[in-house]
Amino acid sequence: MPFGFLKRRKPDEPAAAGRDAAAPVTLHHGPERGVPFTALTEDWRLRGRMKISGRLSDALNRREAIAITDVSWGPPEAGAGLDPAPGLKSVDPYDLILITAGEDSLPPLTDTERAALKVHKVPYDVGLEVPPFRVVGTVFLHPGAEPDSLLSRSTEMFVPVVDAVARLGDAVVTDPDIEVILVNRFYIRGVTQVDKRTGEPHTPLPGGPLGGTSWQDRTR
Repeated sequence: MPFGFLKRRKPDEPAAAGRDAAAPVTLHHGPERGVPFTALTEDWRLRGRMKISGRLSDALNRREAIAITDVSWGPPEAGAGLDPAPGLKSVDPYDLILITAGEDSLPPLTDTERAALKVHKVPYDVGLEVPPFRVVGTVFLHPGAEPDSLLSRSTEMFVPVVDAVARLGDAVVTDPDIEVILVNRFYIRGVTQVDKRTGEPHTPLPGGPLGGTSWQDRTR
């Protein structure tokens, strides 16, 4: 195991800047349990279980080290072999760029909690540049918020991207069966609204303004 693994971030990097921000209020509680996770850093893929109570996203957004067990690790590329890493006992959320989450990342919900989650949000299909990765999927934002707001500091350190795919270059690095990718906002360097089928920006419709006159100008 390399010396200083996951401890190479410089103090002036964006991830360190958010440590003074207030942690968000959590919604869910429950007994501690081991939640399966797969996480990607710039150089590594980690797989194991996080010991958390409540939602995985809430645990990450507390910005505190999380105990981990049954850990294996290897290169970030999909399909690369993973080796046991029994020496890894905890992980700092600031060091993680992407984390995959499934249904078991949520504890059983009460009726009140289910109602609280039904707050109206607006879906946007986006491409997120989180070097060295690119994530394409759907984010849900409060009315009035634009996708570019994901570049701003927030109490929520990780943003969930639904029906998402992450790539390293041209290669997919996430499991096709995953439901959600949690993306560390401190690593986002670009946000583009895209056609999720292709991952590319929407093609402008023909007849749009390209320096010509508007309908109002033509009728004056």
